[in-house]
Amino acid sequence: MPLVVALVGGAVRALLSIVQICFLVRALLSWLPLREDHPIGTFTAMVTEPFIAPIRALFDRFGWFRDFPLDMPFFVAMLLVGLLDTLLFL
Repeated sequence: MPLVVALVGGAVRALLSIVQICFLVRALLSWLPLREDHPIGTFTAMVTEPFIAPIRALFDRFGWFRDFPLDMPFFVAMLLVGLLDTLLFL
């Protein structure tokens, strides 16, 4: 049983690391003049958007950061994924 827990824990940690890397790549790509259908941008959006969409919906519902120039749901989602990774594997 401890082997199964270690394997599942390792897989979850690897997936969270991939998601965190995708967040970083997506943030860096936003500074570059790339086409909207660029394969790397599409992939990173596909991986990160399931984490961002619920937070964006919550922010839109309550009107939080409506006129703020930065994409706060993106930063909050990135922070929550990092926090989840840290809390799961203390």
